[in-house]
Amino acid sequence: MNASTDLLVDAFGRIRESVEDAVTGLDPDELGTRPEDGANSIGWLVWHLTRIQDDHLAGVAGTEQIWLSDGWYDRFGLPFSPDDTGYGHSAKEVAAVRDLTDELLMGYHGAVHDNTVQYLAGVDDKDMKRVVDRAWTPPVTLGVRLVSVVADDLQHAGQAAYVRGLLGR
Repeated sequence: MNASTDLLVDAFGRIRESVEDAVTGLDPDELGTRPEDGANSIGWLVWHLTRIQDDHLAGVAGTEQIWLSDGWYDRFGLPFSPDDTGYGHSAKEVAAVRDLTDELLMGYHGAVHDNTVQYLAGVDDKDMKRVVDRAWTPPVTLGVRLVSVVADDLQHAGQAAYVRGLLGR
């Protein structure tokens, strides 16, 4: 590993810690609580941030998502297509993410985290400049994609922590 990947491993580790702090010890009702109509629940936020990390890492690594390869899609039993990450979900779709346990959320997040760290172990500085998405102007490099996943995940983990605080937990 190198300085770039060391920093990314640290950042993804902080996400993991934040997710653990947000969900551990909450029951399915608490994980599904939405502080106001239309707001996101802790369960939805953690599921979504993990789906985004899984989807984006699989995309840059050229591998199958853990969601599918390790059977998490079936274990969660959500009423969405296997490729759904939660991006652009309506309030009704957010409400459909319920009856989840902290163990299920942490299990999936842990598997994705481990996969991310394993992938980063094989990345070097020159890889960070590789273009991974030409749909944007300018095209997105691996380094930019990874930082974007970190930023998005940390925002959602912070939102989950906020909702937990509203629950008084």
